[in-house]
Amino acid sequence: MSRIGKKPIQIPEGVQVRIEDNEVFVKGPKGELSLKIQPGFKVEIKDQQISLSPTEITKKTKALWGLQRSLLYNMVEGVVKGYEKKLQLEGVGFRAEIKNNDLVLNVGFSHPVLVKKPEGIDFSVEKNIITVSGIDKQKVGEVAAKIRKIRPPEPYKGKGIRYVGEQVRKKLGKKAVASSE
Repeated sequence: MSRIGKKPIQIPEGVQVRIEDNEVFVKGPKGELSLKIQPGFKVEIKDQQISLSPTEITKKTKALWGLQRSLLYNMVEGVVKGYEKKLQLEGVGFRAEIKNNDLVLNVGFSHPVLVKKPEGIDFSVEKNIITVSGIDKQKVGEVAAKIRKIRPPEPYKGKGIRYVGEQVRKKLGKKAVASSE
């Protein structure tokens, strides 16, 4: 039995949840999200709580029960508070700016890199910090990972794009290795 899947999800004030066929729609102050529920699960709303239970217990439903509940919880949290990831530019001359709602990165290449703004995602830039925000947790994380992948931090000087608070393990250079022998 799933410990996470058993927990009911509280519906905050100002959030509307409706179920149609096998799809759950959550509407809140920040927007609306929908999730198609896997077959083998039943979603019920009572007493301002969403509860998820399997209709039949199989190996697959046991594996997906907690996941489905977490996805529903993330939808409810997203329409109320939203999600954001912060990325930090590290390197001489590295900068980011917003042009026509798209993100333009100058990160040491011969050309600026343009990141198109996906639907439901917002960019903001403050000095060397890029903030990716939206109501869909998966989409926010995906876009932040794509931006980081443009120039991941390198292990010798630590230059590149990293998450705020991320620790980059630095390697010793040739001189440090040669002198220790």
